[in-house]
Amino acid sequence: MEGAATTGFGSSILMIVIIFVVFYFLLIRPQKKQEKKTQQMRASLEVGDEIVTIGGIIGTVVVAKDDYLVIETGSDRSKVRITRWAVQTNNTPHEVPAAETGKKSKK
Repeated sequence: MEGAATTGFGSSILMIVIIFVVFYFLLIRPQKKQEKKTQQMRASLEVGDEIVTIGGIIGTVVVAKDDYLVIETGSDRSKVRITRWAVQTNNTPHEVPAAETGKKSKK
């Protein structure tokens, strides 16, 4: 009787571990990859890039400092100072070096 209870407890622990591993690979790991990619995009912003902020403001970067950006919006050339973390997307296409993509260029 005691062996059956121990086997049930062991299988319960095993199921909890399996569920945790599944959650890690399906939810936690992809989210961390996306966060790393977003941080890399924000760190690589340059003057002249067209960006969209989290609030939906579209503008062109005119000053890029360590922790903030100054963007120019609209046809009246209004300038707005924002923090880097407020940038949602960079609409300016950049060339990705072949070393970063893991592919070798063909000649």
